[in-house]
Amino acid sequence: MKNLSNNTQAMLFGLGAVLLWSTVATAFSISLKYLSPTQLLIVANLVSLLFLVSLILFKGEFTQLITIAKQSWKSSLFFGAINPFIYYLILLQAYNILPAQEAQAINYTWAIVLSFMAVPILKQRLKVADYIAAGACYFGVLYISTRGQISTLEFSNILGVAFALLSTVIWACYWLFNTKDKRPSLIGLTLNFAFALPLILIYAGLTGELTHWDTRGVVGAIYIGLFEMGLSFILWNKAMKLTSNTSQIANLIFLAPLLSMIWLSQIANEPILSSTLVGLACILSGLFIQNWAKRKAP
Repeated sequence: MKNLSNNTQAMLFGLGAVLLWSTVATAFSISLKYLSPTQLLIVANLVSLLFLVSLILFKGEFTQLITIAKQSWKSSLFFGAINPFIYYLILLQAYNILPAQEAQAINYTWAIVLSFMAVPILKQRLKVADYIAAGACYFGVLYISTRGQISTLEFSNILGVAFALLSTVIWACYWLFNTKDKRPSLIGLTLNFAFALPLILIYAGLTGELTHWDTRGVVGAIYIGLFEMGLSFILWNKAMKLTSNTSQIANLIFLAPLLSMIWLSQIANEPILSSTLVGLACILSGLFIQNWAKRKAP
């Protein structure tokens, strides 16, 4: 890749990350047939932690990792409790209850939640485009949740929808708090997974989920830990550092849910509902409006 320009390399790294993210819903769907959300999270968290620590050893930053761990153990515990512990437990519950296509589509509204929560926390202002985007996104959520039966408001599974929406709030909170995190990004992420692991194990012990494992779900959990929680972060981070046009790379995100529908139908054998496609189109339209407005802003 040495002969390629930085922007071309950034595009390739970004596409690699998006391609990996697009397979996550399928991996969740298959693995949750055999493992509980907590069991899946244990394996994925452990695999991701091993991958990130290996990367830090390769970069010769292990001493720095230990030093920062001692200095910032409270913040590491705080961030680790939010993500991956609470966030993924809630998100995986949504995937466990809802069809993966619905949980994934609703989860994409986290960017709208982020904009609105940034008002009281970061003192940012909302624009007209933010309200329009929110209206489009949540109309899409309503359409998906009722499977097109908006007039009757008959929700397919209100608990699953609640979990999916709650995951967007937790993810938005994580990123808002993350703006004040002074730790280097890779080391910070590694410490989050390190401090979250005992919390997940304690929770699994209290809920009796450390026994009765179905090994058929382990391969999928390893895949999630290695690619969704580990390698995709590295690829995306690399893309954002190399590019001179951040918006161009950020727009690649719109490919992920569309590719995901293909993998879900072809690999997980999940029939794609027309209501999901209509709702997802509304959500992506809302996100596009929001991104377009940000690019036009001075």
